[in-house]
Amino acid sequence: MNDSPRRRNLEDRTFQFAQAVRSFVKTIGSVAANWIEADEALSKKDFLMRVKICRKEAKESRLFLRLIDAGLNKENGVKRDALAAEARELVLIFSSIISKSGGS
Repeated sequence: MNDSPRRRNLEDRTFQFAQAVRSFVKTIGSVAANWIEADEALSKKDFLMRVKICRKEAKESRLFLRLIDAGLNKENGVKRDALAAEARELVLIFSSIISKSGGS
């Protein structure tokens, strides 16, 4: 039964799912890429828009981190919580930059 077509299909399907999840998680690291763009902004308006995008990305990262069920082991939960705390700090930092730069 180990080589049945249904079992093999499920093995492939779960592998593809794991790859898709990993790929998706990599995309939530766009906070750093957007900060680089903000740091190289061509104008104050451009800078504010890019920092607002950074803040939005950090908020989204917090959400996705909260959705991850890291309950399989305590170490993963601790890592997830530390990343979520860092995302909260980044949101506060970007909000402060926006406020001090005259944005809303």
